[in-house]
Amino acid sequence: MEQLLPPGVAAMAETRDGAFIRLMRWMARAGDNYRLARFVILRFMGLVYFTAFLVAAQQMIPLIGHDGLLPADTYMEAVEKHFGSREAAFRELPSIFWWNHSDEFIQRALWLGVALSFVVMCGYANVPILLALWALYLSLAHIGQQWTSYGWDTQILETGFLAMMLAPLFDGRPFARATPPVVIIWLFRWLMFRIMLGAGLIKMRGDEVWRDLTALVYHYETQPVPGPLSRLFHFMPLWFHKGGVLMNHFVELVVPWFGFGPRIARHIAGVLMVGFMVILILSGNLSFLNWLTIIPCLACFDDTFWRRVLPRFLTRRADAPVNESARLPVTRSFVSVGFAAIIAWFSIKGPIPNLISSQQAMNTSFDTLHLCGSYGAFGSITRERFEIVFQGTTDLLPDSLADWRDYEFKVKPGDPMRRPPWITPYHYRLDWQAWHPWHTAGPQPWTIHFVWKLLHNDPGTLSLLANNPFPGEPPRHIRAIIYKYTFAQSDDPEGAWWKRERISGYLIPPLNKEHRDLLRAMRQMGWLRED
Repeated sequence: MEQLLPPGVAAMAETRDGAFIRLMRWMARAGDNYRLARFVILRFMGLVYFTAFLVAAQQMIPLIGHDGLLPADTYMEAVEKHFGSREAAFRELPSIFWWNHSDEFIQRALWLGVALSFVVMCGYANVPILLALWALYLSLAHIGQQWTSYGWDTQILETGFLAMMLAPLFDGRPFARATPPVVIIWLFRWLMFRIMLGAGLIKMRGDEVWRDLTALVYHYETQPVPGPLSRLFHFMPLWFHKGGVLMNHFVELVVPWFGFGPRIARHIAGVLMVGFMVILILSGNLSFLNWLTIIPCLACFDDTFWRRVLPRFLTRRADAPVNESARLPVTRSFVSVGFAAIIAWFSIKGPIPNLISSQQAMNTSFDTLHLCGSYGAFGSITRERFEIVFQGTTDLLPDSLADWRDYEFKVKPGDPMRRPPWITPYHYRLDWQAWHPWHTAGPQPWTIHFVWKLLHNDPGTLSLLANNPFPGEPPRHIRAIIYKYTFAQSDDPEGAWWKRERISGYLIPPLNKEHRDLLRAMRQMGWLRED
């Protein structure tokens, strides 16, 4: 073909090809300055994956197993019927569990995720391992229903895929000879920008308390799962809360722009954003969300920063000379650039219009693989804390004179004397789902099944709770009531952490196994099984 071109045109084509190859080789050399950065990012990714899979392995069977609160097999049958075939359902919700969703298979897959992520956390990471982790979590997210419907469950998939693109192809040693693709570092910064700016914009657009700087007056007390320092933060003076909101706006709306700037600006921006995440980690239990958000922020730092922070024995290994033949192959550079083009296209189609829209949506995916989404948290702030409390009794008459005993969740507020725990980055999914404006929204579908399970002393469901008030025999009746919770002062004479006040009425009135409405609801949802 080149022989048919005029000499001048052929020379121009050769020059263009040469320029492209030079660009790819420059990218490979530029990656020399991110070998330590890759090491830190992949180890942190392993930590977050390890936490996420450990949470899933320990909790998902009671939540989505065959006898779980929201059984995955019932859900998948409905999805398959809706789309017309299993193949069509797979295209919409890719998951390995379409071919086997038995409890044993799900559990083994989740423990495999625990094992692989532990390997990554300890120092060995390559494309096949990280691809397997991403595919396993994607498979779980698509069958997890309400339990995997949170922003971090899509954010971990986008972050995990970028980590896979950053990792060496096969050589998974901590300091592989191939250099990191620098364009993937820029994609991490783009993810960081969307996360932070999206969170800041949704607050400014969503609730007036963010605009009048009073949001933190309420937040520490009403957040989903407060921690042991939350009460201390809550009782700080008003100027402290307003200053905290101003800092929040500065870090989320201003600082991310400098993540694309020159080295000093990037390093300062990275320190501010990572520091902000640490403050959030200290002030409450927001699952592994803040730990996950630290990962793209780490891409602000190149190796000139990490050489000052990491131990010398690590930096010496990263400083080992790399032969030109061992650098990032041109084909890998080409794949990285192609992937960046895909992310740019996805960004133009979804996240960018969402960011600039007055109707901005939080935590939204725009593709079935969750490669490029929109994020945000606490667009609105709850002003008062209302908690659902499930109670049971063995008495024949479920009236006010009956001996009602409380079921305690593992971490969410219940017993006013119990100190809020510090569990981050671990995540109790049932406790989180039980944090909702119950007094206005009413019970969710899973609560009906939850009541049924408590009436039968179901071991799986009870494993998700902190106690079983009826170890000998199951209760005759279960009810759900609402309390309003407020933090007690630290000098409370009784040593209480919370004060609570019963709200009149029932969220769920007393029910027993033979209650007609309960049986009807169980049949309608397909949960009343003979097997």
